[in-house]
Amino acid sequence: MKLAPRINQVPASMTLAIAAKSKAMAADGIDVCSFSAGEPDFDTPDHIKEAAKTALDQGKTRYGPAAGEPQLREAIAQKLQTDNQLPYNAANIIVTNGGKFSLYNLMMTLIAPGDEVIIPVPYWVSYPEMVKLAGGTPVLVETTAASGYRITPEQLRNAITPQTKLFVLNSPSNPTGSVYTPAEIRALAEVVVEADIFVVSDEIYEKIRYDGVEHLSIGAVSPAAFERTIISSGFAKAYAMTGWRIGYGAGPLELIQGMNKLQGHSTSNVCTFAQYGAIAALTGTQEPLGVMLAAFTERRQYVLEAIAAIPGLSCPKPDGAFYVYIDIKSLGMPALEFCERLLDEHYVAAVPGDAFGTAGCIRISYATGLESIKKGCDRLAKFVHQCQ
Repeated sequence: MKLAPRINQVPASMTLAIAAKSKAMAADGIDVCSFSAGEPDFDTPDHIKEAAKTALDQGKTRYGPAAGEPQLREAIAQKLQTDNQLPYNAANIIVTNGGKFSLYNLMMTLIAPGDEVIIPVPYWVSYPEMVKLAGGTPVLVETTAASGYRITPEQLRNAITPQTKLFVLNSPSNPTGSVYTPAEIRALAEVVVEADIFVVSDEIYEKIRYDGVEHLSIGAVSPAAFERTIISSGFAKAYAMTGWRIGYGAGPLELIQGMNKLQGHSTSNVCTFAQYGAIAALTGTQEPLGVMLAAFTERRQYVLEAIAAIPGLSCPKPDGAFYVYIDIKSLGMPALEFCERLLDEHYVAAVPGDAFGTAGCIRISYATGLESIKKGCDRLAKFVHQCQ
């Protein structure tokens, strides 16, 4: 069968492939410590589940508006106004099938063949592939551990050409956990405005930050920055709602209307009763977030101390999300081989940095239980010792 050329431009998601393999091994009775998936091990908070159950009982099981339930769009707009100082109205919001689809929908609506999209490296695995599927050209800009894996204003300015349409900003970051400081965000906003390009700010990990680190949304810097900002976010990470598949995009009205048109011909509306759970997530108690953040904080500390005790490994301290990005270059082994052997021989699932555009690194997620983390870190230490 001859497939469309576009699908051959992109590889399968390496993170999903490794997660699937580790789950299959676990189903076979193998004691796998999975550090691969970015999925909180907590259950969805009860009040969110109850809201969805009530919606079911009330018959919220039919088609809804493609752009999302009006009450949810209003709640998202209120959240962005209150938490992020972004003056969006409900009309500027589209509810999507997960945060991932808000980004895919954006790329398909905004990016045309020949358009360039600037993406800092390391990047979330799907950013460049979505750009390719839209017919655009990813422009990858390397960052380093020394800079906290954050792109500088100078790097951004130097990467911009007449073909540049969009800059992808992810803070807190997957895979590194880095968070841009307010000063860095303001400096990047100046470049965006000066060059008259758009920026999509992926803020899915916004609520998961440590040590009082501040999050500033780039659209809040100035009215000019706001006009050029698109927000991508969702409920999966902060509210442990990964399987609910509810995300959202926020941006200029013309763009959102275009995304709504595309959504009307692709996914239609997001699961109706699930959206009422999302409304409860935003308008109900936020106490479960504090419980999860306390657990992530403890896990982060344990992982950082464990890695520091393993000769040959190093990583920056993440300020957000629930990942550490570990440099394994001193071991002299390709990251893909490292991760394959780590899983096959020691039953620990990690993701090679190749998936994120970086050789010589691996990503591990501490969105799993502390006991599994302790066991997995012990196995990692034994494997590294064998490799030296």
